[in-house]
Amino acid sequence: MAYDIQSPGQGDGLADVLERILDKGVVIAGDISVSLVGIELLTIRVRLLIATVDKAKEMGINWWENDPRLSAQADTLEAQNSALLDRIDRLEAALVAQTKERPVTYDQAQESNV
Repeated sequence: MAYDIQSPGQGDGLADVLERILDKGVVIAGDISVSLVGIELLTIRVRLLIATVDKAKEMGINWWENDPRLSAQADTLEAQNSALLDRIDRLEAALVAQTKERPVTYDQAQESNV
């Protein structure tokens, strides 16, 4: 026969603490620096916020809403970006081909820079 013995005040202790932390929010900040002979080689800055989404929004933090990597549209945005880069490459190649057919004179180059 198994008995579940709880001391008074310990019942939902972890749940209460977690609820308070998420309700108020906790910020953990720290810096790690690696230096050699007084020359800083590497710095890592760590900032961590633990809070509910609602609390974070109250604090003005909503970066996840605009981050394309966290968005449901990430694949669409990546495909559009790839298509635009391909289009730029084709336009640049056409421009290079066009200028090879009709070389720009020194006078024309000076006029375009003015």
